[in-house]
Amino acid sequence: MDADVVRAVNDLTGRWVRSLEPGNTVVSGLGLWPLLAILATAADEPGRAELAAAAEVAAGDGSRLAVQLIEALDESADLHAALGVWVSEQLKLAESFGEVVPAPVVGMLTGRPDVDKPKLDAWATEHTDGLIREMPVDIDPDVMLVLASALCLRTTWVRPFTEQVKRLKGEWAGSWRWLERTDHDLDSVRRYDDLTVITVRGDADVDVLLGLGTGDVVGGLLDAAARPGDGVPGSRLIEGADEVAPGVRIGKTTSGRPDVRLSLPSFEVSASHDLLASAELFGLSAVASNPGVRGHFSAISPMPLAIGQAKQEVLARFFATGFEAAAVTSIAMTRAAMATSQSRRLDVVLDRPFAFTAVLRESRLPIVAGWIESPTEAG
Repeated sequence: MDADVVRAVNDLTGRWVRSLEPGNTVVSGLGLWPLLAILATAADEPGRAELAAAAEVAAGDGSRLAVQLIEALDESADLHAALGVWVSEQLKLAESFGEVVPAPVVGMLTGRPDVDKPKLDAWATEHTDGLIREMPVDIDPDVMLVLASALCLRTTWVRPFTEQVKRLKGEWAGSWRWLERTDHDLDSVRRYDDLTVITVRGDADVDVLLGLGTGDVVGGLLDAAARPGDGVPGSRLIEGADEVAPGVRIGKTTSGRPDVRLSLPSFEVSASHDLLASAELFGLSAVASNPGVRGHFSAISPMPLAIGQAKQEVLARFFATGFEAAAVTSIAMTRAAMATSQSRRLDVVLDRPFAFTAVLRESRLPIVAGWIESPTEAG
């Protein structure tokens, strides 16, 4: 997988999460990046440069790299990815259309919501295995083109958690569904300065990373995800005393050898994002403005076109036996108008706000990332 693309997706994900209001949230920069890259190839100036900068890609390479990325993702055992393009029957296509948009996945739009929306919803349902059942787009006769991506991730933990109801005091006071497990892999815990990163391994090619600390926790977690061998490993932290990293204290185990006990709340978080509300962040400002007579996408059509909608539906679930996540991102173009022998252990307790991200193990590509401000599953 292209290392520059991985870095660009990581950067986009980090910028996006940092821009959001406090609270439980999740985003998929991976779901958005291919669409921005395709638009960069298709757009005229000044939108072309703006989109290329947001996607951190040479505009002429964007569409090709987007298709390559989706194809590479779909080779994963745990992750499915798809691109979809639907074109209005009224839209006259430019000769260059096939060079900037992956034509083999094109469908047709009639402009009738009762015809088009069920078709788009069915595509979203199919490509997210039912986790997301609606395409985040409104259909009307002015919608000339819809460009969408879908991601679906399901992974099972190598070592599952036990689940119980736990009552907490303090910031998260209340009863919550709580997960706990022990693991002898001390290096699944690492300290990066003021950040603790815990890796929960999936049984195929996806891991979920959890981050606890101060400052820019999400940014630090994404940075740590890109350099998994750095930081201070748990096999060194175990030699310390008291709290050796944020959320990590030295305890005792009866297992006879050192281990890690990880406990945290199960969580489910979903979000709906209107990308045009932060158009500048995604390089969409110019192409969402009034296109004038010529439009913003002459490589797609001679009809004046502008971005009229850009939305994402995304969810993530962390539970006793695994993790699942899905995202559907759409962009619509519109026409203008205890023992006697004890060993040391690392006790890891995520009992305050923490970050999470899911990454492809080999490439370190972030799939989704988010922040848990408070537990979501009451006991």
